[in-house]
Amino acid sequence: MNTIRTTLAGKEIVLGITGSIAAVDGVKLAHALRRCGADVQGVMTDAACGILHPDAITYATGHETLTRCGGLVEHVTYCGDGGSADLLLIAPATANTICKIAHGIDDTPVTTFATTAIGSGMPVILVPAMHESMYRHPGVCACLETLKTWGITVVDPRIEEGKAKIANIDTIVHETERVLSGMPLRGKSVLITSGPCRERLDDVRVLTTRSSGRMGKELAREASRLGAEVWLVHADTLSVPHVRNVYAESAGGMRESILSLCAEQTFDYYISAAAISDFAPAPYEGKIPSGQTISIDLLPRPKIIQDVMQAKNRPKKVVGFKLGWNSREEARHLLDAGADMVAANTPDALGAETGAYELMTTETSVHAEGTKAEVAEILWRNLQ
Repeated sequence: MNTIRTTLAGKEIVLGITGSIAAVDGVKLAHALRRCGADVQGVMTDAACGILHPDAITYATGHETLTRCGGLVEHVTYCGDGGSADLLLIAPATANTICKIAHGIDDTPVTTFATTAIGSGMPVILVPAMHESMYRHPGVCACLETLKTWGITVVDPRIEEGKAKIANIDTIVHETERVLSGMPLRGKSVLITSGPCRERLDDVRVLTTRSSGRMGKELAREASRLGAEVWLVHADTLSVPHVRNVYAESAGGMRESILSLCAEQTFDYYISAAAISDFAPAPYEGKIPSGQTISIDLLPRPKIIQDVMQAKNRPKKVVGFKLGWNSREEARHLLDAGADMVAANTPDALGAETGAYELMTTETSVHAEGTKAEVAEILWRNLQ
C-alpha cells in the first residue's frame, strides 16, 4: 500500500538522473518523494535520456524535465545562492558523474547542478549505482571519500550479483527525510518497545493482545528520520528498516533485553509503546486437551517501565503509554512515579491505523490524533 505522508511537505527536491540502468527507477522514486509531500524537479543527462525518456520523469514529477542548462540558468535558479530548491538528490549516480563532481567538472546538466549546489552550500545526496568492479576502483572510492568530507550524503548501494545496485527506494526516501529534517536528534540514542507480547499457555497456545506494533514502529522510524540511533525491541520476526532490531517475544524476554541494553549504556530516550503483558499464565506442560472446561491462573508480571526508571543507567527521558478507559488518571500516577511524558489513549487505538492520544507531562497536555505516523511526529515534536 502506498502511504501518503507529510514528512517532505513544502520541500523542493531536484532529482538528478544519470546514465545507469538504475535510471529506470526514477519514476518510482519521484512518485515516492511526492507521496511524502515533496515538489520534485527532474534533471537528466544525455546518457540517462538514452535509457529513460524524459517524458516519463515529466509525468512522474509534474514538471518539464530539464535536459540542458539554458539561458534561464536553471542550475542557479534552483541550486545557486538563494535558489528555490532545498536539496539536490542524484539517483542514480554513475562512477563517471561521481568523479566529475569530486573534481569540479560540470559538462552535463546534472554535474552543473551539483557544482552549483555544492558551491552554494545546499544539501546534496548521492546514490551510487554501477558494476561492483567500478565501485571498487580506487579512484572512485577516493572521490566518494572526498565528497563525504564536503558534507555530501552518500547512500550506499546494495552489493548483489556482481553489481553495486542502487539502494532501494524506501532507503533513499528515508535518507532524504533525514537530511531535510536537519537531524535534531543526531547523536541521540533511543530505545523503544513495540507491539504485543506472547505469553506461553501450553506447548502450542499463547495469550496475546490485539496490538499491531504500528505505533512503536512509527515512533522508531520518526526518531531515525530525525537523526537518532534507534533500538527497537519487539516480537515481529520482520525487521524494521533503518533501526537496530531486538527480538523479544514475551514480557520476560522484553524485560531482559531492555535491562541488558540499559546496563550497557545510558539512552537519551526510552519509549514504552509495547502492549507489555501485565499477566502471564501458569504454563501447562504439553497441550491442553480440547473439549473440556479448564481454569487458568494468571500470574502478575513486573512493570518494566518501573524497572527502567529505577535502573542505574536510567534513560534521560522516559515515555510511557497508558491504555484504558481511565488511562488519563493512570497516566498521572505514572508521571508521579517519574515518567517524563505519558501518552494516554482508549482501547480504540489498539491494532488500528489511527488513534487519539493525550500526550501528558506534569505541566502540559497535548492532543495528538491521526494516523500512527502523524501521532509519532507530534510526540517527537513535543518531546525534544
